[in-house]
Amino acid sequence: MGGRFPRVARTWLAVLGVSLGVSLVLPAAPAAAHNSLSGSNPANGARIATAPERIELRFLAKPNPGTTKITVTGPDNVAALDGEPTFSGTRVRIPFAPGKAGLYIVGYQLGSADGHPIKGEVRFTLTTGTPAESPSPSAAAPEPVPPSDAPSAAAPSSAAATPEGAGSAVPAASESTDGGPPGWLWALGGGVLLVAAAAGGLAVRRRRAGT
Repeated sequence: MGGRFPRVARTWLAVLGVSLGVSLVLPAAPAAAHNSLSGSNPANGARIATAPERIELRFLAKPNPGTTKITVTGPDNVAALDGEPTFSGTRVRIPFAPGKAGLYIVGYQLGSADGHPIKGEVRFTLTTGTPAESPSPSAAAPEPVPPSDAPSAAAPSSAAATPEGAGSAVPAASESTDGGPPGWLWALGGGVLLVAAAAGGLAVRRRRAGT
């Protein structure tokens, strides 16, 4: 009988060990159903001066493209995605459209076998942003327009239109001379009359002397 007790004890110890091992393994099964992030490029918390063409997320298990959601936002909550993510095994590559310098947040949501979504994010800082566009020539301010009552430079002045000292539009050479015959004509007529009067007086005297 004394020999059977150690044998029973060993049996119970073996059963206890198996039970303990099963209890340790069973809780791990649901945990294995949850995927998780294993790394990223840029790394979480990184500060970079040159923006990459794409962001890469690496997971422990292959994510399902149908249940995986990726978002990328930059400063002022502006979206910074430049297309659809591509899946390759456990890696997801996201085209990146950088904007202003500042904090960028890559958010992800994965589906899992037990139906519970897995959410997380990667944050990195871009120290240099895209340069601002130079204003186009058409955007320049228009030149001020002079007031409508200002004299026009193309209009000639009244002094330039009329010669200085001109009394009227009729030339001086064409002015009328209706004041009468000139003085020499009057003098000639007077002389003829005097000669005629003298001749008449002489004829009268001769006529009287003959009678």
